[in-house]
Amino acid sequence: MNEKFTLCWNDLPGAPENGCLLARLDDIVDGGARLLSLGSGAASFGVILLRSGDSVLAYVNRCAHFGVPLASKVEHLYLKPHESLTCSVHYARYRWQDGACIKGDCEGEFLLKIPVTVIDGNIVIACKSN
Repeated sequence: MNEKFTLCWNDLPGAPENGCLLARLDDIVDGGARLLSLGSGAASFGVILLRSGDSVLAYVNRCAHFGVPLASKVEHLYLKPHESLTCSVHYARYRWQDGACIKGDCEGEFLLKIPVTVIDGNIVIACKSN
C-alpha cells in the first residue's frame, strides 16, 4: 500500500497554539509580507504573513521542495504583491492565495497554510485543527 502522508502545519515542532498573537495588521503594508520566528533554536517556528487589504494569509516559512525556509529576511522573499512569492533558495514560485507551487521542482505541492484571523487589528492563530 502506497499512502502519502500529508503534513499539517501544527504537526511541526514549535507550532504556536490557538489564539497566539502573531502581529498587528498595521505592521504589514497592503500587498506586503512579514516573516516571524516564534521560539528559538531548534524549536523555532517560521511564519510568513501576507496582507491583502484587511485580510491576512499565513504559511509556514518552509519550502515544499526542500523543507528549508523560503527566506530568512522579507526582502529575500521575492513578492509579486497579491499574486505570488518565490523561495530564495531554489526559486520555487507559490501562488499568494493558496500557497500552491506554480513553478519549480515542487509544482503542484503546497505551502503549509496556518489558519489566522484578524481581531481588533491583531493577527492571531484561528484554530489548531487540520
